[in-house]
Amino acid sequence: MKKNKEEVSEQANEEVLDQKEQMKEDKEVAQEESVKEPESNLDPLAKMQGELAEMKDKYLRLYSDFENFRKRNAKERLDLIKTASEEVLRDLIPVVDDFERAFKASENESDAGKVREGNHLIFQKFVKVLESKGLKVMEDQIGHPFDAETQEAITQIPAPSEEMKGKVIDVVEKGYTLGDKVVRYAKVVTGA
Repeated sequence: MKKNKEEVSEQANEEVLDQKEQMKEDKEVAQEESVKEPESNLDPLAKMQGELAEMKDKYLRLYSDFENFRKRNAKERLDLIKTASEEVLRDLIPVVDDFERAFKASENESDAGKVREGNHLIFQKFVKVLESKGLKVMEDQIGHPFDAETQEAITQIPAPSEEMKGKVIDVVEKGYTLGDKVVRYAKVVTGA
């Protein structure tokens, strides 16, 4: 029995030692966790700072890309404005060449009818080039009511008849449109 008591007491001592060690380990774990808690509190803060830095970087890159786009777009617009008329001018050069040839040919020509006919052909070619670019002459406006959106009245004269009052009597300069936009208003004389 003594042996049993000694064995029981040894087991009890071992259990007490095991419990003390377990408590010591639990205490160390608790201390480590309490030390880790502030780190875990810092961890989200550090994470947020990292995300903020990443967002700032993305913002700066996006802003830089937008500024480059804006500058490139402005440069392209300026280049387009400078060269927009290039195609029209290139198409008008042959008309200028025709005028030069007509001037040389008319120096030795005594028949004014032939000179006039040559000038008329060049004029028709010139008008075709302009029409191919979208320029159109406004319709004949004599006898129609005055339209302030397409016409400019330069003077009024007494109407030859009662029905011509407020209507176009004469066109001094033709009007032109480019698409739906008025390029030059027709200068007209209206009846009063």
